[in-house]
Amino acid sequence: MLAAARKDLILERLRRDGRVVAKELAGELGLSEDSIRRDLRELDAQGLAVRVYGGALPASPAVADYATRTGVAPDSKRRVAAAAVALIAPGATVILDGGTTTLAMVDALPRSFPCTIITHSPTVASALLEHAAEVFLIGGQLFKHSAVASGAAAVETANTISADAFFLGVTGVHPTAGLTTGHPDEAAMKRTLASRAADTYVLASSDKIGAASRFGVLPFDATAGIVTDTPADAPIARELITAGAVLIPAAGTAA
Repeated sequence: MLAAARKDLILERLRRDGRVVAKELAGELGLSEDSIRRDLRELDAQGLAVRVYGGALPASPAVADYATRTGVAPDSKRRVAAAAVALIAPGATVILDGGTTTLAMVDALPRSFPCTIITHSPTVASALLEHAAEVFLIGGQLFKHSAVASGAAAVETANTISADAFFLGVTGVHPTAGLTTGHPDEAAMKRTLASRAADTYVLASSDKIGAASRFGVLPFDATAGIVTDTPADAPIARELITAGAVLIPAAGTAA
């Protein structure tokens, strides 16, 4: 089998099964494990898979640049955002992560809704200018890929705040890889923000479910739930629940 055909097969298996085990696939195809591992390295370098010990996981499309991500799964993000906004009590203090789904939360939040919002995303903060909510912006070095503040200054400021809820954006929600994102400093900032809130809710549009990125953020049991419009009876949803995730269905999600 030619390398191109093997890679197509690997990508199909990743879509179907959510993982590829190098040893098993090599045995099935009658090839050396080194050949499969080389294919996985090349797919990883192309951003099409994430290599892990013994094989690979599906790569998240949410690691693309910010402008590209605004066009990925917009309807799913709107459904997730609406469900997330419904979790905010009047008068609450909440932390909003950066990203396109939290930006959709701002669109879903009634302009007259009374609350306090803390964010390290200047994009999210500026979108709240016409809202009644009090807004506090955490500063620091701008991580341009996600348009958020990060680094030591941002972490230091974050450690002085407290909130009722944190709405966490990730690039991957996978049964074995857990909650992941594409950069270590961003992952560290997300963990810091989660530590400052009573409850952490994960925002998981359809492009995030079943995908993985390089750096772990939090285990499932450190969150109050994953807000998603993935149907509860979908195989990947059942795998996530078995792995310990609590799924919070968005409006329009199939039972």
